[in-house]
Amino acid sequence: MGKTVDIVKLASVLRNSEVFRNKRHIGPVAAAFTELAQTFGIRNGDDAAALPDGEGYLLLAAEGIVTSMIRLNPYFAGRCAVLANVNDIYAMGGRPLAMVNVIGSPDAASTKEIVRGMRDGAMRYRVPIVGGHVLRTTDASSSVALAILGRAKRLMTSFDAHPGDHLMLATRTSGRWLADMGYWNCTLPEDDSQLPNHLELLPQAAEAGFVRAGKDVSMAGIAGTTAMLAESSGIGAEIDLDALTPPPGAALARWMLAFMSYGFLLAVPPANKPAVVKHFSAHGVSVKSIGGFREGHKVVLRQGAVATELWDFAAQPFAAGGAL
Repeated sequence: MGKTVDIVKLASVLRNSEVFRNKRHIGPVAAAFTELAQTFGIRNGDDAAALPDGEGYLLLAAEGIVTSMIRLNPYFAGRCAVLANVNDIYAMGGRPLAMVNVIGSPDAASTKEIVRGMRDGAMRYRVPIVGGHVLRTTDASSSVALAILGRAKRLMTSFDAHPGDHLMLATRTSGRWLADMGYWNCTLPEDDSQLPNHLELLPQAAEAGFVRAGKDVSMAGIAGTTAMLAESSGIGAEIDLDALTPPPGAALARWMLAFMSYGFLLAVPPANKPAVVKHFSAHGVSVKSIGGFREGHKVVLRQGAVATELWDFAAQPFAAGGAL
């Protein structure tokens, strides 16, 4: 990054952001299903639930879109619902099979735009929408949610990062920064021919054993996703601010909270770092270390010799290991 920042102030801005506050609502929800998870032996709290199936796993996930985005651009909200679900499957080392939707809308015009966005997103990612449910709301608000089914041969979970692993960010460096949405749109229409191959790099890395754990950079941004990944793995993490390169026009705090159309955080053993760099960069995807995982229960921001605490799981859970 190069520029010296007030990291104490930055940590405070991140901690008090709406993104961080929203993630703290996950804990009570996840806790309500603890007994079910124990009864059926399926761990709750990853990007997708992994159901043993033959020599691999079926993956099941769901994502909803925030109301503010739906109000601002219902077409874009429909596309983002597809994108978020597809990324959840690839973040687990899987490949998507099909989706179903749930749409709530006060009028036919809003429904039409939401559905148009979902259709275009499904065509773009080559994943069919095979059913769903539509309901007419009585107030002015709309709701958008999708569920997705996928399959993985070898899992890449949120639970398996180890102290000493590199924290690596895989993303595409060219794109469009949408400041009003806090969104890094690095999967532009002109790149559609490359997108399936770039997503395929994730299950390939999992199947090769290059990556120990991972999550997609969604509504929690780099900062929140790192915290969720560390918390789920029961360890701490460090984010190196000098390794972050926001796109032109993006302030550092906004960039660390940004939703990415293609962005994945990976826990990579040191011995595997060269293979991971070669694997992604050979296909035009940027992947670099932006920090690491460590013993303990804190997420720390660091710039050079200066460090400050972002979150202490021992003092307060972040998402309580959940990914909802």
